[in-house]
Amino acid sequence: MILTAAAAAAAITGGLLGGTASADPAGGQLTTQQQSTLNTYGEATWHSMDALTDPETGLPSDSIGADLSSGSRSTVTSPTNIGMYILSTIGARDLGYITNADATARLTLTLNSIGQLERETAESGMFYNWYNPHTLAVTTVWPSNGDTVYPFVSSVDNAWLAASLMALRTAIPTLTDTSNALLGPMNFRAFYDTSAKGPADGAANALMSGGYWPTEPPSSAGCSTPSDYAGTGTTVYSTCSQYGSLAETRLISYVAIALGQVPSGQYFAQYRTLPDSCDFSWQKQEPTGSWQTYDSVPVYEGVYHYNNRAFVPTWGGSMFEEMMVPLVVPEDVYGPNSWGKNHGVYVQSQIDFGLNDAQYGYWGFSPSSDPKRVIPSGYDAYGAEPLGMDGDGYYSDEEHTQDIPAFGTCRAATTPTSYGDGVVTPHASFLALRTNPTDALDNLDKLKTNFPVYGPGGFYDAVAVKSGTIARTYLSLDQGISLVAIADALTGDAIRTDFGAGQADAALQPVVSQENWQVG
Repeated sequence: MILTAAAAAAAITGGLLGGTASADPAGGQLTTQQQSTLNTYGEATWHSMDALTDPETGLPSDSIGADLSSGSRSTVTSPTNIGMYILSTIGARDLGYITNADATARLTLTLNSIGQLERETAESGMFYNWYNPHTLAVTTVWPSNGDTVYPFVSSVDNAWLAASLMALRTAIPTLTDTSNALLGPMNFRAFYDTSAKGPADGAANALMSGGYWPTEPPSSAGCSTPSDYAGTGTTVYSTCSQYGSLAETRLISYVAIALGQVPSGQYFAQYRTLPDSCDFSWQKQEPTGSWQTYDSVPVYEGVYHYNNRAFVPTWGGSMFEEMMVPLVVPEDVYGPNSWGKNHGVYVQSQIDFGLNDAQYGYWGFSPSSDPKRVIPSGYDAYGAEPLGMDGDGYYSDEEHTQDIPAFGTCRAATTPTSYGDGVVTPHASFLALRTNPTDALDNLDKLKTNFPVYGPGGFYDAVAVKSGTIARTYLSLDQGISLVAIADALTGDAIRTDFGAGQADAALQPVVSQENWQVG
């Protein structure tokens, strides 16, 4: 039996080498000039990552001002930020921006600081979501407005830190033991929610929660529910929703399966799309598909359609949901008939949406700074609306224009006459290097030529292309994404090879290889 619509809504929130990323979809390779341009961007981006990082602790701040002055570093950081700094430092070493000795010294300092961070408990070994990168203290007061922060343990943020440690232990062998010592206590079964099933009743495996508060938070902190984690009998207060779509959060599954902490079939408990039924007409469009079974888990292998192409959507339709995970995990190589086909269709659809449908003249929609409200709360979720499952969607412009197609006889279409001030982020173009390198470089060149969007640390975080308003700031997350994407493109996916070495390739390839999505 299929889950009820209410249950489904509660369940969703959002030995192989990686293949070379330098191949153009038309069959050509990056030219010498294109490689030189990428290298120039990479060096500038590394300059911003270096400036973001406290030289005393080796931990990056969440953001820094446009002038890269040390005084403009923010006083918060997250496990994802730390993970992206680790991966960026490996990438900078691989690209020759720093020596191996420099990278080793930098990351020795970083690992030492990670070892001093307070973890939630010995049972989970998980890190809290916010720390002060200068003092290493858990953040309990948000610095920009004085709001109380109730310490929270995020599943996806811990997954990014774990993934970086998994890559580091191969990339720099002298740090293998330290990386393993930090990784060893992290138990992702703490997020394995056996009360939340996947696409059908009786599914053999469960979804992963968004995270938990160790002590009961007020309702203002978010919806929470008591739960037992890691099978220990310890009560924590988990998020009321779980990660049920194949967005960026699938990294939690990859890491947990690779570490042998959850059944491999957990990967199949996540939705490709919701089923084609009026019960699920709150999803963005009516899918087509069929039921299949893998590892005893029933899977509705649904696809959406856009511009005569079929694809598996993400939750919000953003670039980083689809393309951030393959910066590290060679899922397109593991699954040539699933992700190997989907990535290219998804990226091309982002391009078509920005240039043809919304007619912004530019493309690349992904969570980033909001150019019109960088202070006090300037981060927002942007996406190409046709590519997401969420009925409300991630928006592509400042006006929150919504395009909702009809859903059979269940729902009429809502079609906008025009779009507004589209928000484009450069890191989305860097993510497209894997499938559309020439398009990506052309888009970046247009942004750099037509807007003052390039500074001492590379591209600023975002631009509203109609008004020309620039978010003149650098985020360690987005700069890290950009640098790792450049490193992947110019080194033949060395970081992905580092991640996959040993247990990840062996554990994940047999799982991801099973599906044949009807995309293209």
